[in-house]
Amino acid sequence: MNELTAVGEAVPELAARASTGSAVEQIAPHNIEAEQQLLGAILTNNDVFDRVASVITEEHFYDPVHAKIYEVAKARIAKNLQATPVTLKAFLEDHPGLQELGGPAYLAKLAGNAIASFAAGDYAQIIYDLAIRRELMALGKNIAAQAANVDVESEPREQIVQAEQALYKLGEAGKSDTGFQSFLKAVTDAVQMAHAAYQREGGLAGISTGLKDLDKKLGGLHPSDLLILAGRPSMGKTSLACNIAFNIAKVYKRGLRPDGREGAVNGGVVGFYSLEMSAEQLASRILSEASRIPSHKIRRGDMTEEEFRRFVSAAKDLEACPLFIDDTPALPISQLAARARRLKRTHGLDALFIDYLQLVRPATAKDSRVNEVSEITQGLKAIAKELNIPVIALSQLSRQVENRDDKRPQLSDLRESGSIEQDADVVMFVYRGEYYKEREKPPENDTERMAAWMEEMESLHGKADVIIGKQRHGPIGDVSLAFEGEFTKFSDLVQPWQQDGDGYQ
Repeated sequence: MNELTAVGEAVPELAARASTGSAVEQIAPHNIEAEQQLLGAILTNNDVFDRVASVITEEHFYDPVHAKIYEVAKARIAKNLQATPVTLKAFLEDHPGLQELGGPAYLAKLAGNAIASFAAGDYAQIIYDLAIRRELMALGKNIAAQAANVDVESEPREQIVQAEQALYKLGEAGKSDTGFQSFLKAVTDAVQMAHAAYQREGGLAGISTGLKDLDKKLGGLHPSDLLILAGRPSMGKTSLACNIAFNIAKVYKRGLRPDGREGAVNGGVVGFYSLEMSAEQLASRILSEASRIPSHKIRRGDMTEEEFRRFVSAAKDLEACPLFIDDTPALPISQLAARARRLKRTHGLDALFIDYLQLVRPATAKDSRVNEVSEITQGLKAIAKELNIPVIALSQLSRQVENRDDKRPQLSDLRESGSIEQDADVVMFVYRGEYYKEREKPPENDTERMAAWMEEMESLHGKADVIIGKQRHGPIGDVSLAFEGEFTKFSDLVQPWQQDGDGYQ
Protein backbone atom coordinates (compact mmCIF):
# COMPACT_ATOMS: atom_id res chain seq x y z
CA MET A 1 0.00 0.00 0.00
CA ASN A 2 3.04 2.28 -0.26
CA GLU A 3 1.76 4.18 -3.31
CA LEU A 4 -1.78 4.42 -1.99
CA THR A 5 -0.63 6.17 1.19
CA ALA A 6 2.10 8.32 -0.39
CA VAL A 7 -0.10 11.41 -0.64
CA GLY A 8 -0.97 11.46 3.04
CA GLU A 9 2.65 10.92 4.07
CA ALA A 10 3.97 13.72 1.84
CA VAL A 11 3.73 16.28 4.64
CA PRO A 12 3.53 14.25 7.90
CA GLU A 13 4.17 17.14 10.28
CA LEU A 14 1.43 19.28 8.74
CA ALA A 15 -0.92 16.31 8.54
CA ALA A 16 -0.46 15.63 12.25
CA ARG A 17 -1.02 19.30 13.02
CA ALA A 18 -4.19 19.38 10.88
CA SER A 19 -5.64 16.33 12.64
CA THR A 20 -4.99 17.72 16.14
CA GLY A 21 -8.22 18.07 18.06
CA SER A 22 -9.76 14.71 17.28
CA ALA A 23 -9.63 12.54 20.38
CA VAL A 24 -9.40 9.29 18.47
CA GLU A 25 -7.48 8.79 15.23
CA GLN A 26 -9.89 7.52 12.59
CA ILE A 27 -9.09 3.97 11.55
CA ALA A 28 -8.56 3.49 7.80
CA PRO A 29 -11.34 1.30 6.37
CA HIS A 30 -10.25 -2.23 5.55
CA ASN A 31 -11.48 -5.84 5.55
CA ILE A 32 -8.77 -8.36 6.45
CA GLU A 33 -11.16 -11.32 6.17
CA ALA A 34 -12.11 -10.41 2.58
CA GLU A 35 -8.43 -10.18 1.67
CA GLN A 36 -7.68 -13.55 3.28
CA GLN A 37 -10.55 -15.36 1.62
CA LEU A 38 -9.84 -13.89 -1.84
CA LEU A 39 -6.17 -14.87 -1.60
CA GLY A 40 -7.25 -18.35 -0.51
CA ALA A 41 -9.48 -18.64 -3.58
CA ILE A 42 -6.58 -17.63 -5.87
CA LEU A 43 -4.19 -20.13 -4.21
CA THR A 44 -6.68 -22.99 -4.60
CA ASN A 45 -7.82 -22.06 -8.13
CA ASN A 46 -5.46 -19.89 -10.21
CA ASP A 47 -8.21 -19.20 -12.77
CA VAL A 48 -9.78 -16.88 -10.18
CA PHE A 49 -6.86 -14.50 -10.68
CA ASP A 50 -7.97 -13.69 -14.25
CA ARG A 51 -11.40 -12.62 -12.94
CA VAL A 52 -10.01 -10.16 -10.41
CA ALA A 53 -6.80 -8.90 -12.09
CA SER A 54 -8.69 -6.15 -13.91
CA VAL A 55 -10.20 -4.91 -10.61
CA ILE A 56 -7.35 -4.96 -8.09
CA THR A 57 -3.57 -4.90 -7.87
CA GLU A 58 -1.31 -5.64 -4.90
CA GLU A 59 -1.50 -1.92 -3.97
CA HIS A 60 -5.18 -2.26 -3.07
CA PHE A 61 -4.51 -4.68 -0.17
CA TYR A 62 -4.46 -3.15 3.31
CA ASP A 63 -2.19 -5.76 4.86
CA PRO A 64 1.34 -5.54 3.37
CA VAL A 65 1.80 -9.31 3.78
CA HIS A 66 -1.33 -9.93 1.71
CA ALA A 67 -0.04 -7.47 -0.89
CA LYS A 68 3.23 -9.45 -1.12
CA ILE A 69 1.42 -12.80 -1.42
CA TYR A 70 -0.75 -11.39 -4.23
CA GLU A 71 2.31 -9.94 -6.00
CA VAL A 72 4.24 -13.24 -5.96
CA ALA A 73 1.16 -15.23 -7.02
CA LYS A 74 0.56 -12.78 -9.90
CA ALA A 75 4.16 -13.12 -11.10
CA ARG A 76 3.96 -16.94 -11.18
CA ILE A 77 0.54 -17.05 -12.85
CA ALA A 78 1.77 -14.61 -15.52
CA LYS A 79 4.48 -17.19 -16.37
CA ASN A 80 1.88 -19.99 -16.57
CA LEU A 81 3.24 -21.51 -13.35
CA GLN A 82 1.20 -22.80 -10.43
CA ALA A 83 0.64 -20.46 -7.46
CA THR A 84 -0.23 -22.63 -4.45
CA PRO A 85 0.76 -22.57 -0.75
CA VAL A 86 3.52 -25.09 -1.57
CA THR A 87 4.99 -23.23 -4.58
CA LEU A 88 4.84 -19.82 -2.85
CA LYS A 89 6.54 -21.14 0.30
CA ALA A 90 10.05 -20.86 -1.19
CA PHE A 91 9.54 -17.19 -2.11
CA LEU A 92 7.92 -16.05 1.13
CA GLU A 93 9.19 -18.20 4.02
CA ASP A 94 11.85 -15.60 4.96
CA HIS A 95 9.43 -12.67 4.74
CA PRO A 96 9.39 -11.08 8.26
CA GLY A 97 5.72 -10.11 8.01
CA LEU A 98 4.68 -13.66 7.12
CA GLN A 99 6.78 -15.08 9.96
CA GLU A 100 4.83 -12.93 12.43
CA LEU A 101 1.61 -14.49 11.14
CA GLY A 102 2.88 -18.06 11.55
CA GLY A 103 5.18 -18.53 8.58
CA PRO A 104 4.33 -20.75 5.56
CA ALA A 105 1.54 -22.36 7.59
CA TYR A 106 -0.38 -19.09 7.11
CA LEU A 107 -0.50 -19.80 3.35
CA ALA A 108 -2.16 -23.16 4.03
CA LYS A 109 -4.60 -21.41 6.40
CA LEU A 110 -5.55 -18.97 3.61
CA ALA A 111 -6.25 -21.84 1.22
CA GLY A 112 -8.40 -23.50 3.88
CA ASN A 113 -10.58 -20.37 4.23
CA ALA A 114 -11.07 -19.86 0.50
CA ILE A 115 -14.38 -18.57 -0.82
CA ALA A 116 -16.22 -20.06 -3.77
CA SER A 117 -14.73 -18.86 -7.08
CA PHE A 118 -18.01 -17.29 -8.26
CA ALA A 119 -17.85 -14.80 -5.36
CA ALA A 120 -14.29 -13.68 -6.13
CA GLY A 121 -15.40 -10.67 -8.21
CA ASP A 122 -17.53 -9.31 -5.35
CA TYR A 123 -14.70 -9.69 -2.84
CA ALA A 124 -12.23 -8.00 -5.20
CA GLN A 125 -14.62 -5.08 -5.60
CA ILE A 126 -14.92 -4.74 -1.81
CA ILE A 127 -11.12 -4.64 -1.46
CA TYR A 128 -10.86 -2.07 -4.29
CA ASP A 129 -13.58 0.18 -2.84
CA LEU A 130 -11.96 0.20 0.61
CA ALA A 131 -8.58 1.04 -0.93
CA ILE A 132 -10.11 4.02 -2.74
CA ARG A 133 -11.69 5.18 0.53
CA ARG A 134 -8.27 5.02 2.23
CA GLU A 135 -6.74 7.00 -0.61
CA LEU A 136 -9.51 9.61 -0.34
CA MET A 137 -8.76 9.93 3.38
CA ALA A 138 -5.06 10.38 2.63
CA LEU A 139 -5.87 13.02 0.02
CA GLY A 140 -8.15 14.80 2.47
CA LYS A 141 -5.41 14.90 5.11
CA ASN A 142 -2.95 16.23 2.55
CA ILE A 143 -5.38 18.95 1.39
CA ALA A 144 -6.08 19.96 5.01
CA ALA A 145 -2.36 20.04 5.82
CA GLN A 146 -1.54 22.21 2.80
CA ALA A 147 -4.41 24.57 3.61
CA ALA A 148 -3.18 24.88 7.20
CA ASN A 149 0.26 25.88 5.96
CA VAL A 150 -0.24 29.63 5.40
CA ASP A 151 2.57 30.40 2.97
CA VAL A 152 3.00 33.30 0.54
CA GLU A 153 4.19 30.90 -2.17
CA SER A 154 1.18 28.58 -1.75
CA GLU A 155 -1.95 30.32 -3.03
CA PRO A 156 -5.39 28.82 -2.25
CA ARG A 157 -6.38 28.86 -5.93
CA GLU A 158 -3.35 26.77 -6.83
CA GLN A 159 -4.12 24.36 -3.98
CA ILE A 160 -7.65 23.92 -5.34
CA VAL A 161 -6.26 23.11 -8.80
CA GLN A 162 -3.77 20.61 -7.32
CA ALA A 163 -6.50 18.97 -5.22
CA GLU A 164 -8.77 18.69 -8.24
CA GLN A 165 -5.95 17.17 -10.28
CA ALA A 166 -5.23 14.57 -7.58
CA LEU A 167 -8.94 13.68 -7.30
CA TYR A 168 -9.23 13.40 -11.09
CA LYS A 169 -6.30 10.98 -11.24
CA LEU A 170 -7.81 8.93 -8.44
CA GLY A 171 -11.18 8.83 -10.18
CA GLU A 172 -9.66 7.80 -13.51
CA ALA A 173 -7.06 5.26 -12.44
CA GLY A 174 -8.02 4.28 -8.89
CA LYS A 175 -4.74 5.60 -7.51
CA SER A 176 -3.24 9.05 -7.30
CA ASP A 177 0.17 8.30 -8.81
CA THR A 178 0.95 5.67 -11.42
CA GLY A 179 4.73 5.85 -10.96
CA PHE A 180 6.85 3.50 -13.07
CA GLN A 181 5.19 1.00 -15.33
CA SER A 182 6.74 -2.17 -16.70
CA PHE A 183 8.02 -2.37 -20.26
CA LEU A 184 5.57 -5.23 -20.78
CA LYS A 185 2.63 -2.86 -20.22
CA ALA A 186 4.14 -0.24 -22.53
CA VAL A 187 4.67 -2.86 -25.26
CA THR A 188 1.12 -4.14 -24.81
CA ASP A 189 -0.26 -0.62 -25.25
CA ALA A 190 1.86 -0.14 -28.39
CA VAL A 191 0.61 -3.43 -29.87
CA GLN A 192 -3.02 -2.44 -29.15
CA MET A 193 -2.51 0.89 -30.92
CA ALA A 194 -0.92 -0.83 -33.94
CA HIS A 195 -3.75 -3.38 -33.98
CA ALA A 196 -6.33 -0.59 -34.01
CA ALA A 197 -4.55 1.00 -36.98
CA TYR A 198 -4.30 -2.38 -38.74
CA GLN A 199 -8.03 -2.98 -38.31
CA ARG A 200 -8.61 0.29 -40.15
CA GLU A 201 -6.78 -1.34 -43.11
CA GLY A 202 -3.50 0.47 -42.58
CA GLY A 203 -5.29 3.68 -41.76
CA LEU A 204 -4.98 5.79 -38.67
CA ALA A 205 -3.67 5.14 -35.20
CA GLY A 206 -5.14 8.45 -34.02
CA ILE A 207 -8.29 10.52 -34.50
CA SER A 208 -9.01 11.51 -38.10
CA THR A 209 -8.78 15.22 -38.94
CA GLY A 210 -11.38 14.75 -41.70
CA LEU A 211 -8.69 15.74 -44.26
CA LYS A 212 -7.38 12.63 -46.03
CA ASP A 213 -4.02 13.95 -47.19
CA LEU A 214 -3.24 15.43 -43.77
CA ASP A 215 -4.24 12.16 -42.10
CA LYS A 216 -1.86 10.24 -44.38
CA LYS A 217 1.03 12.45 -43.28
CA LEU A 218 0.19 12.52 -39.55
CA GLY A 219 -1.54 9.17 -39.09
CA GLY A 220 -4.33 11.09 -37.38
CA LEU A 221 -4.15 13.01 -34.10
CA HIS A 222 -2.43 10.83 -31.51
CA PRO A 223 -3.32 10.72 -27.80
CA SER A 224 -0.83 12.50 -25.49
CA ASP A 225 0.63 14.53 -28.39
CA LEU A 226 1.03 18.32 -28.41
CA LEU A 227 0.51 19.71 -31.91
CA ILE A 228 1.33 23.33 -32.78
CA LEU A 229 -0.53 24.91 -35.70
CA ALA A 230 1.18 28.20 -36.55
CA GLY A 231 0.81 30.91 -39.15
CA ARG A 232 0.85 34.63 -39.83
CA PRO A 233 -2.43 36.59 -39.50
CA SER A 234 -4.97 35.91 -42.29
CA MET A 235 -3.39 32.57 -43.22
CA GLY A 236 -6.44 30.70 -41.90
CA LYS A 237 -5.06 28.85 -38.87
CA THR A 238 -8.23 29.46 -36.81
CA SER A 239 -10.34 28.34 -39.78
CA LEU A 240 -8.30 25.13 -40.15
CA ALA A 241 -8.54 24.44 -36.41
CA CYS A 242 -12.32 24.99 -36.53
CA ASN A 243 -12.63 22.69 -39.54
CA ILE A 244 -10.68 19.88 -37.86
CA ALA A 245 -12.55 20.31 -34.54
CA PHE A 246 -15.91 20.22 -36.36
CA ASN A 247 -14.85 17.20 -38.47
CA ILE A 248 -13.99 15.28 -35.29
CA ALA A 249 -17.15 16.23 -33.39
CA LYS A 250 -19.68 15.67 -36.19
CA VAL A 251 -18.72 11.98 -36.71
CA TYR A 252 -18.57 11.18 -32.98
CA LYS A 253 -19.72 7.68 -32.19
CA ARG A 254 -19.48 5.97 -28.81
CA GLY A 255 -18.90 2.25 -28.35
CA LEU A 256 -16.50 -0.42 -27.10
CA ARG A 257 -12.84 0.26 -27.89
CA PRO A 258 -10.29 -2.48 -28.77
CA ASP A 259 -8.90 -2.30 -25.19
CA GLY A 260 -12.34 -3.25 -23.83
CA ARG A 261 -13.19 0.19 -22.40
CA GLU A 262 -16.15 2.27 -23.52
CA GLY A 263 -15.38 5.50 -25.37
CA ALA A 264 -15.21 7.17 -28.77
CA VAL A 265 -14.83 4.62 -31.58
CA ASN A 266 -15.12 7.29 -34.25
CA GLY A 267 -14.53 11.03 -34.01
CA GLY A 268 -14.66 12.36 -30.47
CA VAL A 269 -15.77 14.93 -27.93
CA VAL A 270 -13.93 18.21 -28.59
CA GLY A 271 -13.02 21.06 -26.26
CA PHE A 272 -12.18 24.42 -27.88
CA TYR A 273 -10.60 27.29 -25.94
CA SER A 274 -11.29 30.42 -27.99
CA LEU A 275 -9.22 33.08 -26.21
CA GLU A 276 -9.45 35.54 -29.10
CA MET A 277 -12.96 35.17 -30.56
CA SER A 278 -16.27 34.82 -28.77
CA ALA A 279 -18.16 31.53 -28.76
CA GLU A 280 -20.80 33.08 -31.08
CA GLN A 281 -18.16 34.12 -33.64
CA LEU A 282 -16.62 30.65 -33.57
CA ALA A 283 -20.05 29.02 -33.97
CA SER A 284 -20.77 31.33 -36.94
CA ARG A 285 -17.63 30.08 -38.67
CA ILE A 286 -18.64 26.47 -38.18
CA LEU A 287 -22.21 27.19 -39.35
CA SER A 288 -20.86 28.98 -42.43
CA GLU A 289 -19.03 25.81 -43.40
CA ALA A 290 -21.96 23.52 -42.60
CA SER A 291 -24.64 25.64 -44.35
CA ARG A 292 -22.44 26.80 -47.27
CA ILE A 293 -23.35 30.44 -46.61
CA PRO A 294 -20.52 33.02 -46.72
CA SER A 295 -19.46 34.07 -43.23
CA HIS A 296 -19.68 37.79 -44.07
CA LYS A 297 -23.38 37.31 -44.99
CA ILE A 298 -24.02 35.61 -41.64
CA ARG A 299 -22.28 38.45 -39.77
CA ARG A 300 -24.35 41.13 -41.52
CA GLY A 301 -27.58 39.13 -41.57
CA ASP A 302 -27.63 39.62 -45.36
CA MET A 303 -29.26 36.32 -46.28
CA THR A 304 -32.08 35.34 -48.58
CA GLU A 305 -35.03 33.45 -47.14
CA GLU A 306 -33.73 30.21 -48.61
CA GLU A 307 -30.24 30.80 -47.16
CA PHE A 308 -31.67 31.60 -43.73
CA ARG A 309 -33.71 28.36 -43.79
CA ARG A 310 -30.52 26.48 -44.70
CA PHE A 311 -28.68 28.27 -41.88
CA VAL A 312 -31.33 27.33 -39.29
CA SER A 313 -31.47 23.75 -40.59
CA ALA A 314 -27.69 23.43 -40.24
CA ALA A 315 -27.89 24.83 -36.69
CA LYS A 316 -30.52 22.20 -35.75
CA ASP A 317 -28.39 19.41 -37.22
CA LEU A 318 -25.40 20.54 -35.18
CA GLU A 319 -27.06 21.25 -31.84
CA ALA A 320 -26.21 17.76 -30.55
CA CYS A 321 -22.61 18.00 -31.81
CA PRO A 322 -20.21 17.29 -28.87
CA LEU A 323 -18.16 20.47 -29.37
CA PHE A 324 -17.68 22.52 -26.21
CA ILE A 325 -16.40 26.11 -26.46
CA ASP A 326 -14.82 28.16 -23.66
CA ASP A 327 -14.24 31.80 -24.64
CA THR A 328 -12.93 33.07 -21.28
CA PRO A 329 -10.10 35.50 -22.12
CA ALA A 330 -6.56 35.31 -20.68
CA LEU A 331 -6.96 31.95 -18.92
CA PRO A 332 -4.02 30.86 -16.72
CA ILE A 333 -2.57 27.51 -17.76
CA SER A 334 -3.56 25.98 -14.38
CA GLN A 335 -7.23 26.97 -14.87
CA LEU A 336 -7.16 25.76 -18.47
CA ALA A 337 -5.97 22.34 -17.24
CA ALA A 338 -8.58 22.23 -14.44
CA ARG A 339 -11.44 23.03 -16.86
CA ALA A 340 -10.22 20.38 -19.31
CA ARG A 341 -10.20 17.78 -16.52
CA ARG A 342 -13.72 18.81 -15.51
CA LEU A 343 -14.95 18.50 -19.10
CA LYS A 344 -13.45 15.03 -19.46
CA ARG A 345 -15.01 13.93 -16.19
CA THR A 346 -18.49 15.26 -17.01
CA HIS A 347 -18.86 14.85 -20.80
CA GLY A 348 -15.72 13.07 -21.96
CA LEU A 349 -12.88 14.68 -23.95
CA ASP A 350 -11.01 13.27 -26.96
CA ALA A 351 -9.29 16.35 -28.44
CA LEU A 352 -8.50 19.82 -27.11
CA PHE A 353 -7.89 23.00 -29.17
CA ILE A 354 -6.39 26.27 -27.89
CA ASP A 355 -6.68 29.45 -29.98
CA TYR A 356 -4.10 30.69 -29.38
CA LEU A 357 -1.02 29.84 -27.30
CA GLN A 358 0.30 33.38 -26.78
CA LEU A 359 -3.02 34.42 -25.15
CA VAL A 360 -2.72 31.80 -22.40
CA ARG A 361 -1.35 33.20 -19.14
CA PRO A 362 1.31 31.46 -17.05
CA ALA A 363 0.30 30.38 -13.54
CA THR A 364 2.78 32.87 -12.09
CA ALA A 365 4.48 35.89 -13.67
CA LYS A 366 7.99 35.16 -14.93
CA ASP A 367 11.00 37.40 -15.48
CA SER A 368 10.87 36.94 -19.27
CA ARG A 369 8.30 36.13 -21.93
CA VAL A 370 10.40 33.16 -23.10
CA ASN A 371 10.11 31.57 -19.63
CA GLU A 372 6.36 32.25 -19.56
CA VAL A 373 5.82 30.56 -22.93
CA SER A 374 8.01 27.67 -21.79
CA GLU A 375 5.73 27.13 -18.75
CA ILE A 376 2.66 27.28 -20.99
CA THR A 377 3.94 24.76 -23.57
CA GLN A 378 5.09 22.39 -20.82
CA GLY A 379 1.65 22.74 -19.21
CA LEU A 380 -0.10 21.93 -22.49
CA LYS A 381 2.09 18.86 -23.00
CA ALA A 382 1.31 17.77 -19.43
CA ILE A 383 -2.44 18.10 -20.16
CA ALA A 384 -2.05 15.95 -23.29
CA LYS A 385 -0.28 13.20 -21.32
CA GLU A 386 -2.48 13.38 -18.22
CA LEU A 387 -5.79 13.25 -20.12
CA ASN A 388 -4.34 11.02 -22.87
CA ILE A 389 -5.69 13.24 -25.66
CA PRO A 390 -4.19 15.23 -28.54
CA VAL A 391 -3.83 18.93 -27.71
CA ILE A 392 -3.75 21.27 -30.72
CA ALA A 393 -2.48 24.75 -29.87
CA LEU A 394 -2.44 27.60 -32.38
CA SER A 395 0.55 29.94 -32.39
CA GLN A 396 1.50 33.26 -33.95
CA LEU A 397 4.64 33.65 -36.07
CA SER A 398 7.12 36.48 -35.75
CA ARG A 399 7.20 39.34 -38.31
CA GLN A 400 10.52 38.21 -39.73
CA VAL A 401 8.53 36.11 -42.23
CA GLU A 402 7.41 39.35 -43.92
CA ASN A 403 11.01 40.52 -44.36
CA ARG A 404 12.04 37.53 -46.47
CA ASP A 405 11.53 37.05 -50.19
CA ASP A 406 10.42 33.49 -49.49
CA LYS A 407 7.39 33.89 -47.22
CA ARG A 408 7.07 30.18 -46.46
CA PRO A 409 7.35 29.81 -42.65
CA GLN A 410 9.96 27.72 -40.86
CA LEU A 411 10.59 26.58 -37.28
CA SER A 412 12.76 29.60 -36.41
CA ASP A 413 9.77 31.88 -37.19
CA LEU A 414 7.86 30.66 -34.13
CA ARG A 415 7.64 33.33 -31.46
CA GLU A 416 9.72 32.23 -28.45
CA SER A 417 10.49 29.24 -30.69
CA GLY A 418 12.89 27.39 -28.38
CA SER A 419 10.33 26.04 -25.91
CA ILE A 420 7.52 25.63 -28.46
CA GLU A 421 9.72 23.66 -30.84
CA GLN A 422 11.15 21.56 -28.01
CA ASP A 423 7.88 20.60 -26.28
CA ALA A 424 5.74 20.02 -29.38
CA ASP A 425 5.43 16.58 -30.97
CA VAL A 426 4.21 18.11 -34.25
CA VAL A 427 4.70 21.62 -35.61
CA MET A 428 2.60 22.63 -38.64
CA PHE A 429 2.41 25.92 -40.53
CA VAL A 430 -0.52 27.19 -42.59
CA TYR A 431 0.67 28.99 -45.72
CA ARG A 432 -1.38 30.53 -48.54
CA GLY A 433 0.73 31.80 -51.40
CA GLU A 434 -2.33 33.52 -52.88
CA TYR A 435 -2.42 35.97 -49.95
CA TYR A 436 1.09 37.27 -50.64
CA LYS A 437 0.83 37.13 -54.44
CA GLU A 438 -2.35 39.22 -54.30
CA ARG A 439 -0.33 42.02 -52.70
CA GLU A 440 2.22 41.96 -55.55
CA LYS A 441 -0.28 43.03 -58.18
CA PRO A 442 1.56 45.05 -60.89
CA PRO A 443 0.21 48.27 -62.49
CA GLU A 444 -2.66 47.80 -64.98
CA ASN A 445 -0.64 49.31 -67.84
CA ASP A 446 2.19 46.78 -67.48
CA THR A 447 0.47 44.12 -69.57
CA GLU A 448 3.34 41.62 -69.62
CA ARG A 449 3.79 41.57 -65.85
CA MET A 450 0.01 41.64 -65.36
CA ALA A 451 -0.44 38.55 -67.55
CA ALA A 452 2.26 36.66 -65.66
CA TRP A 453 0.75 37.75 -62.32
CA MET A 454 -2.75 36.63 -63.34
CA GLU A 455 -1.38 33.24 -64.43
CA GLU A 456 0.33 32.78 -61.06
CA MET A 457 -2.79 33.92 -59.20
CA GLU A 458 -4.87 31.38 -61.09
CA SER A 459 -2.47 28.58 -60.13
CA LEU A 460 -2.56 29.65 -56.46
CA HIS A 461 -6.27 30.48 -56.21
CA GLY A 462 -8.19 28.44 -53.65
CA LYS A 463 -5.10 26.53 -52.50
CA ALA A 464 -3.26 26.34 -49.19
CA ASP A 465 -0.31 24.37 -47.86
CA VAL A 466 0.10 22.82 -44.44
CA ILE A 467 3.85 22.62 -43.93
CA ILE A 468 4.83 19.96 -41.39
CA GLY A 469 8.11 21.32 -39.98
CA LYS A 470 8.50 18.79 -37.17
CA GLN A 471 6.98 15.41 -36.41
CA ARG A 472 8.38 13.07 -33.76
CA HIS A 473 6.62 9.98 -35.08
CA GLY A 474 6.63 10.51 -38.83
CA PRO A 475 7.90 12.38 -41.88
CA ILE A 476 7.94 16.12 -42.45
CA GLY A 477 6.75 17.73 -45.69
CA ASP A 478 3.90 19.66 -47.30
CA VAL A 479 0.21 18.83 -47.59
CA SER A 480 -1.81 20.73 -50.20
CA LEU A 481 -5.40 21.62 -49.31
CA ALA A 482 -8.26 23.48 -50.97
CA PHE A 483 -9.36 26.70 -49.27
CA GLU A 484 -12.72 28.41 -49.76
CA GLY A 485 -12.30 31.83 -48.16
CA GLU A 486 -15.97 32.81 -48.23
CA PHE A 487 -16.90 29.75 -46.14
CA THR A 488 -13.61 29.72 -44.17
CA LYS A 489 -13.35 26.05 -45.14
CA PHE A 490 -10.35 23.81 -45.81
CA SER A 491 -10.90 20.56 -47.69
CA ASP A 492 -8.99 17.92 -49.63
CA LEU A 493 -7.49 19.24 -52.85
CA VAL A 494 -8.50 17.31 -55.97
CA GLN A 495 -5.35 16.68 -57.99
CA PRO A 496 -5.43 16.81 -61.83
CA TRP A 497 -4.93 13.05 -62.06
CA GLN A 498 -7.95 12.53 -59.80
CA GLN A 499 -10.33 14.51 -62.01
CA ASP A 500 -11.69 11.48 -63.84
CA GLY A 501 -15.35 12.00 -63.10
CA ASP A 502 -15.38 9.94 -59.90
CA GLY A 503 -14.25 12.76 -57.60
CA TYR A 504 -11.68 12.47 -54.85
CA GLN A 505 -11.10 8.92 -53.70
